[in-house]
Amino acid sequence: MLAYAVRRLLFAIPTLLVISFIIFLILDLAPSDPTANLPLTIPQDVRQQIRLSLGLGEPMHVRYLKWLYQFAVNEPMHALEQLTGHHFSATPRVRVLSWQTRSPVVDLILQRLPQTLWVVGLSYVVGILIAIPIGIVSAVRQYSWFDQIGTFVSMVGYSVPTFFTGLLMIMLFSVHLGWLPSIYDTNLRVTDVASFWAQVKQMIMPVMVLALFNAAQISRYMRASMLENLTQDYVRTARAKGMREWVVVMVHVLRNSLIPVVTVIALGVPQIFGGAIITEQIFRVNGLGQLLITGIQGADIPLVQTLTFLFAALIVLFNLIADLLYGMLDPRIRYD
Repeated sequence: MLAYAVRRLLFAIPTLLVISFIIFLILDLAPSDPTANLPLTIPQDVRQQIRLSLGLGEPMHVRYLKWLYQFAVNEPMHALEQLTGHHFSATPRVRVLSWQTRSPVVDLILQRLPQTLWVVGLSYVVGILIAIPIGIVSAVRQYSWFDQIGTFVSMVGYSVPTFFTGLLMIMLFSVHLGWLPSIYDTNLRVTDVASFWAQVKQMIMPVMVLALFNAAQISRYMRASMLENLTQDYVRTARAKGMREWVVVMVHVLRNSLIPVVTVIALGVPQIFGGAIITEQIFRVNGLGQLLITGIQGADIPLVQTLTFLFAALIVLFNLIADLLYGMLDPRIRYD
């Protein structure tokens, strides 16, 4: 498996290079001007100096190499230097600046990343922890009242968009009941029990909105996969040997049923970052989703390019993780 992982990682490098060039080319050819929103009284020579300071006077291939170099090497190393306090390299940093804030693009992403990981990452974990038990019980007790209720809730959770669910929760728990805050305070720092409880309260609604949507989808896949494996010959053989029902379900059936579900979970990680854009806007979470919306609205091409490439890199990475998990769940799969 190690040799297969190395081969896949080596194959991922040219894949990401091609993806990065396509993303850069498409967005770079889009009609945009970083000085378009400036006052009309600013002379043209000053506007031209602003464009040159942002690197727009250089050829496209030079700008692409600088964008790729700062994203892949300089900025992550600078972030590591800030975290550790040690200086690792004397090489000058290549800085690709945001057109709106004039700050390094990757610095902006690193500032917003913790908020997204807290809200979006936790919601995905909660959704998985809810979906898998519901899918197992629904399959084992097919057509029972639990299965009927689970099917109904899953269909509602998957059909209703997250922006509607979020607004509904705000109206119920914030406006009418006053239990939870409607706006996520990103400046809150956990220092004591009171601040910790405030952090938990403001995370409940955005986390549950995304968790409900994720759990609805994953639980249906889990149920379908369990039902398919419950009728297989190896299940009847295990029961004929006198194994307990919970051993047959939790050891034999569950392991084989998780193989297609792993694909859904792994490939859903990059999608949930994209799907959280609307949820972050509703609850005012200053994460990557809101940063992307701000970049699109302000025609901030370097920022949109970097975020789009980040989402593409997540898709390639979690495809590799899903393939590796196949071998762990099914010993019949060989990568040699």
